[in-house]
Amino acid sequence: MDWFGRASVEFTHSASPLQLALKGVNKNKNGSSNGAASSPSQTTDLATLCRDSTPVCQLNPLLFNGHLQTMWTAVAKGAPEIYYKRRIFEADHKLYTGSFAVDFAVPPYEDQHRPEDAALPPRTSYFDEDGFKNIGSSDTRPMLLVLHGLSGGSYEVYLRHCLAPLLDADDLPWEIAVVNARGCAGSEITSGVLFNARATWDVRQVAQWARATFPNRPLFGLGFSLGANILTNYVGEEGANCPLKAAIVVGNPFDLQVSNKFLQSNFMGRNLYETVMGSNMKKLINRHREAILEHTDLDLDRINQIKTLYEFDREVQCPTWGYPTEEAYYRDASSCDSLLNIRIPFMALQAKDDPIAVAEAVPYGEFKHNPYTVLCMTSLGGHLSWFEPGGGRWHAKPVSQFLHKMAVEVDLDAIPRDLHDVNTKQRKGVNYSPLRRKMEINLDEA
Repeated sequence: MDWFGRASVEFTHSASPLQLALKGVNKNKNGSSNGAASSPSQTTDLATLCRDSTPVCQLNPLLFNGHLQTMWTAVAKGAPEIYYKRRIFEADHKLYTGSFAVDFAVPPYEDQHRPEDAALPPRTSYFDEDGFKNIGSSDTRPMLLVLHGLSGGSYEVYLRHCLAPLLDADDLPWEIAVVNARGCAGSEITSGVLFNARATWDVRQVAQWARATFPNRPLFGLGFSLGANILTNYVGEEGANCPLKAAIVVGNPFDLQVSNKFLQSNFMGRNLYETVMGSNMKKLINRHREAILEHTDLDLDRINQIKTLYEFDREVQCPTWGYPTEEAYYRDASSCDSLLNIRIPFMALQAKDDPIAVAEAVPYGEFKHNPYTVLCMTSLGGHLSWFEPGGGRWHAKPVSQFLHKMAVEVDLDAIPRDLHDVNTKQRKGVNYSPLRRKMEINLDEA
């Protein structure tokens, strides 16, 4: 029972969670071994590591339900200041053409007030060519790839709270890159390929680039809300070949059709959350009006008449990707089935009172089925909120602690990718594929 802001925390996972070998070698700030002797070989399991990463959830008692927690995000804008250098990547895929922006966290620098940086978010400027050309490194520092929520970007408050502890870690500070969705965070739209809930192609390209550019860095993933859905789909699509060592998602809507129906079924969902999200997406499209007219056949007059997110998806996602209805898009882009194909340590952080990524859409059965996955569900917290007394954000603690424990304590190279088939055994000649989709995404035509 919740009392005075103290939320309960529940974990859902396989009865036989993934076993993890621990390492005993300390590392210095450059990510190299300091020569300390290894401790005797020890093991833990993924569920235990997730529990150990999750502190007591004490939230602000005045924000005593998911609506208050979620709406308080419009007021509480304080967050750690994180500085970025931006690089525009040109898509290297024949089908998913265009460009997208990646923001790399860097040490604080003095604002140079360059004209080319004027449209970017605060504390963000473009890499100069020489600086980016020399970005490659052979160090072994952990590197995190981050995906933000709907219409957001690297500047988001909920995101910066999670990144700051990793950047400031005394024992092993992280390298971090935020993959901005196309057209978001002051980036441009340069083709008819926009982003959707299955838009895994940009994070896939960045992961491949990072693997080649930083061959010794272990890669990790972090996603929020829509970005959590995309990251879950990506990790599932990659399966045992995923270049990431581990991933964590926060506020994932998982089953988009269920989440959407729940939003439409109640007053707050229809008249507040759906309307705000729809308005934000409409503003995003209008911000890129000329590019939309040049690269797509979208009807801007119809788009400007929409009021809700599902109406936006009907007018934008359906004609862009060939879905007959927004419901077909939601069913196809949901990430709940992708959980079954994940083969890296994977944690999901959700709030039971989240009014957007609703608990009814969480695939509890899939978490129980796959030993590589663990669900952490708090009874309070809202959507990407979890406001503590004094203004802190509780979710930053389990996120940063899970990632740091994986990087510092776990022998990442010893994690098996070929456990017994975690999918249900099937009759001969019958083939269930968790990744079978209606919209075919060709991952090979690069």
